[in-house]
Amino acid sequence: MRAAELFEQRRPSSEVARAVGLHPESVRRWKRLWEQGGVQALRRRPATGRPPKLDDAQLEAVRIALEQGAQAHGFEADLWTLERLGVVVERVTGVTLAHASVWRLLTGRLGWSLQRPRRQAVERGESEIARWVAHEWPRIKRGR
Repeated sequence: MRAAELFEQRRPSSEVARAVGLHPESVRRWKRLWEQGGVQALRRRPATGRPPKLDDAQLEAVRIALEQGAQAHGFEADLWTLERLGVVVERVTGVTLAHASVWRLLTGRLGWSLQRPRRQAVERGESEIARWVAHEWPRIKRGR
């Protein structure tokens, strides 16, 4: 909008470019737009491109389904994989997505991140480990 004000004052493109901190070619392109359509032609327009396959209502349905967990959808373990996520998205919305699209959906639109399960035995006994470290390890260490 600052550039439009300077165009109205009949300032040269090079001066406008310095004032707004952009390349002169960008300013010349803006000036052509301004001359054709005025200030309105310089306003932001929505991003172009292919619309997403899932609308906001479908996205919310997927979010609710995923928050229920994998076992609620018939999977053996409560662990999500891209393949499982794709199956659930297809069941909930009827839309089939490639693994890359499922990943973008999760990380981009849903804001989820990669989480890896801890590699630790479920049967792990913390008290037994503490006893071993306190009594057995010093004995083994002394024996060297």
